[in-house]
Amino acid sequence: MRSFIVLLCLVPTLLLAQQSKLETQLKQAIKDKKAEIGIAVIINGKDTATVNNDIHYPLMSVFKFHQALALADYMGKKKQSLDTRLPIKKSDLKPDTYSPLRDKYPQGGIEMSIADLLRYTLQQSDNNACDILFNYQGGPEAVNRYIHSLGVRECAIVGTETAMHEDLNLCYQNWTTPLAAAELLEIFRKKPLFAKVYKDFIYQTMVECQTGQDRMVAPLLDKKVTVGHKTGTGDRNAKGQQIGYNDIGFVLLPDGRTYSIAVFVKDSKENSQVNSKTIADISRIVYEYVILH
Repeated sequence: MRSFIVLLCLVPTLLLAQQSKLETQLKQAIKDKKAEIGIAVIINGKDTATVNNDIHYPLMSVFKFHQALALADYMGKKKQSLDTRLPIKKSDLKPDTYSPLRDKYPQGGIEMSIADLLRYTLQQSDNNACDILFNYQGGPEAVNRYIHSLGVRECAIVGTETAMHEDLNLCYQNWTTPLAAAELLEIFRKKPLFAKVYKDFIYQTMVECQTGQDRMVAPLLDKKVTVGHKTGTGDRNAKGQQIGYNDIGFVLLPDGRTYSIAVFVKDSKENSQVNSKTIADISRIVYEYVILH
C-alpha cells in the first residue's frame, strides 16, 4: 500500500517534469530570435505548457476565428442559415488591404452567402470579407462580449480590419495571451456552443485553410494527422518590426490524442521566412513531444 501511495504522489511530479521538458525545448527554439514569442499548448485537454504567456500579443487575422464563433452564435439566435446572402457594395471592398474577394469582384454589386464569406475569412484571411461580417453581426464589440462570455477573458477585440489599417497602433489593442487562444480552440472543439451545422462548417473550413502552409502545418504535412488552423500576419510598424506573425490550431492524431497550440510572434525584426520557420520548428517540437509521451 505504501508503495502505491508513493507512486500516486510521484505522478504529478512526473507530469510537471515532462511539461518542464517541453517548455525547455520551446524556449531553446526561440532564444536567439529578435522578437517576443509566446507559445501555449494544451495536450489531451489537460496538460498545459506555456512560454512567455504574460505578454499581450496582437491577434491580427487570428481574430477571424473568434469572429466566426461569435457569428455562429449570432446566427443561431436569429435562426439563420449559412446560405443567408449578404449584399456586397463596391464601397465594402477597400482597395488598400489584402482581399481576394475584392480582386475577384472589384465592382461589388453582388450578394454572397455567409458560408462563402467565412471561407474567404477563415481560409484566405480576406480583410474586406471580415469587415462585411463585422457589419452584419454587430461589430468587434459583439465578438468581444461573446468570447468573454465563454470564460476566455485574456483577450480583447476592439477594432475592424479597416480600423487597424488606418491606425497600426490599434493592432496592439486587438490582443490575446497564447493560452487564451489555445483555450478557445479547446472550447470550440469540445463544447456544444451552437448548432452542429455551424460547428462542422467552421471546423472543416479551418482544416482546409489555405494560408500559412509554411507555418504550423509545414512539419505535419507528411503525418497522418488532422490540422485545423488560423494564421494572422501584421504589417511593419514605424520601427520596421513586424507587428504580429501568428498561427493557432488544433491537431488530431490517428490514435485519438489531440492538442491545441497557439504561437504568437510580436514586434519581430526577423523576415517573414524566419518567422515562418520559427513557428514550424515549434510545431515540430510539440508534435514530436506528444507522440513520445
